[in-house]
Amino acid sequence: MSNDDLLEILSQTKEVRKVRSHLQKVFEGVSDLDFKADDTIWACISPQKEKIDFIKRVDPKDRGVEFWMSELERQMIASVREAFWQGLETYPTQPRCEWVLEHPGQIVLNSSQVFWTVDVEKALSEGGTAGLAKYYDELI
Repeated sequence: MSNDDLLEILSQTKEVRKVRSHLQKVFEGVSDLDFKADDTIWACISPQKEKIDFIKRVDPKDRGVEFWMSELERQMIASVREAFWQGLETYPTQPRCEWVLEHPGQIVLNSSQVFWTVDVEKALSEGGTAGLAKYYDELI
């Protein structure tokens, strides 16, 4: 991020929506924020238009940009973590075709890899190479 970009962000204490043009420079994988009419922030949106709703809204009113952007970062981390846990919880209870469509791409990739790893370890511990071959056939 250039000094000019940083100065422009820091000068946006009153016009919080003007930081949108700098989001991708500050936060990798974030292209927009979901603002409500009162300028509170309720979600982050990826370049692929996938949306992660925040656990708690971020209220930039009467706060310096450095404070509310720090809160924004904390909410992004907590909310992505919560979305990941929801992906893990719902994976075994839904048909995969439905589950994939209900979660953002990175949640799908990470959650399904957790279950794949568990299944591979189980196949190896219970049946060795033959167990792994059986699991391969199951996947096919």
